[in-house]
Amino acid sequence: MEEPQHRIRAAYSESTVTVYQAYSPEIGLPAVRDGRFPAAWKRDRMTWIKPSFLWMMYRCGWGTKAGQETVLAVEISRDGFDWALSHACLSSYVRGLHPDRATWQRQLKRAPTRVQWDPERDLHLQPLPHRSLQLGLSGVAVRRYADEWTVAIRDVAPLAHDVHALVNCGELASAMRLLPQELPYPAGKESLAHLLG
Repeated sequence: MEEPQHRIRAAYSESTVTVYQAYSPEIGLPAVRDGRFPAAWKRDRMTWIKPSFLWMMYRCGWGTKAGQETVLAVEISRDGFDWALSHACLSSYVRGLHPDRATWQRQLKRAPTRVQWDPERDLHLQPLPHRSLQLGLSGVAVRRYADEWTVAIRDVAPLAHDVHALVNCGELASAMRLLPQELPYPAGKESLAHLLG
């Protein structure tokens, strides 16, 4: 069966969704230790969360890029994730979806969250024909993410390094078995209609 162009794929349970971020050890290690983001983590800046492990690997170079060595798997409440989706605006203007560019700009300015669809990645971090969700949080959404939605924070940099080592050795089946199991997320069509550019 062919993948739809836009679909949220995520590791999730009945009550939580796992999203990924990568930080320097100064931010990431205290977050893992305490299960919450440290004071040095800026609540007044936009932060991007990604449900796709491989897209995070593409972004952080398997946890080798400077300032992105600590790869975090952040479990957040599904209620929070769903709220973020329903209050989001697409990060770019789409003719036909938005009435006009000015309306989209007003929506974007007001929205506490924004959505960007980027090509999903394979084990070699090459782009696939379908897209992966990135969710940008700002204002009230950042504070809710840090203070209300976050349930647990794990360091998955060792997993990233293990998968990367297997890919480098050509052991792709073994690498695939280590990946988090990401399934189509059951977001209602209505809650995504404004985000399917």
